[in-house]
Amino acid sequence: MSDIINFLVGTWEALPPLVQYLATVVSKILLVAIVVILVVAFSTYFERKVIGRMQSRVGPNRVGPLGLGQPFADVIKLLIKEVIVPAKSNRFLFVIAPLLTLVPALAAWAVIPMNDWFVIADINAGLLYVLALTSLGVYGVILAGWATNSKYAFLGAMRSAAQIVAYEIAMGFALVGVLMAAGSLNLGDIVRAQGGGFTNWFLLPLLPLFLVYWISGVAETNRAPFDVAEGESEIVAGFHVEYSGVAFALFFLAEYANMVLISSLTAIFFLGGWASPFEGFAFLAPYGDMPLIGWIVAGGFPWLFIKIAFFMYTFFWLRATFPRYRYDQIMRLGWKVFIPISIIWIAVEGVMAWMHLGPWSGLTI
Repeated sequence: MSDIINFLVGTWEALPPLVQYLATVVSKILLVAIVVILVVAFSTYFERKVIGRMQSRVGPNRVGPLGLGQPFADVIKLLIKEVIVPAKSNRFLFVIAPLLTLVPALAAWAVIPMNDWFVIADINAGLLYVLALTSLGVYGVILAGWATNSKYAFLGAMRSAAQIVAYEIAMGFALVGVLMAAGSLNLGDIVRAQGGGFTNWFLLPLLPLFLVYWISGVAETNRAPFDVAEGESEIVAGFHVEYSGVAFALFFLAEYANMVLISSLTAIFFLGGWASPFEGFAFLAPYGDMPLIGWIVAGGFPWLFIKIAFFMYTFFWLRATFPRYRYDQIMRLGWKVFIPISIIWIAVEGVMAWMHLGPWSGLTI
């Protein structure tokens, strides 16, 4: 066994540096992409289980043990369905629209730090990169509604696009507050700025911005109770009403991929990302080197996964319990409530920084 390991190490070291770099980046991309796709697939399973339990139903329990094969059955069903392209549609845009929705949701993971050392691209402008990519998804929605040459799909696309734009502005202002608190656009630095335990997380000093960002994230993903773009009682099924088979599966995948992305970003911006809530506690320091429970004190990917799972559960909880809002209520909440609240709290942060309170308590001039 040791001979095999030595051979592999020697072969790796013999490769040119450029080849080593490309192999490392490609392996990271494949690992993150596969994990995200699997999380998306099983999110559909757990959503049906959670909502079923809340509504006194069973949920998937037939395909595979405990119904765990249901996500794969759904994928196979969608793959073998016929993709119907409307006769009078713009075929090129009709096909490209689902990709424009899905690709940004997956590409944003390039700058998401899983722990203090694993990230595909550790760039200084990571926050701007995330804002740019999450804003691109609206183009896929608009093109999907327009390219089908259907009034119902186009109406759903316009409603969805207006909703996304309204809450994107509120999310942007909320991230300005995070930038002020962390002093960096690098997502890893934002997490490190919250080190030292849960008392140093941005959750409490930026609580209004946390609520604005999280609720805006729910609205931007067109999830209940903000799913008016897919209100079956109003406009059939929204912008993707004419899509079937793999094309519809891409929209479905993009929705859940965006849910996972918003959950991870919320954890990174306000709950310390991979940081442990017990970090910095002196009485727990001796347990930091223990192999099984060391991550509880030191932090790492398991803590980020727990936080993402909590926010994903909140997505499911909202869908199971809240009725759908009227469209005018949704737009009023985005434009007249969230944007003013975020602007006001940015001013409050300026006062906190001037008085050296909260994240600025150690600030020296």
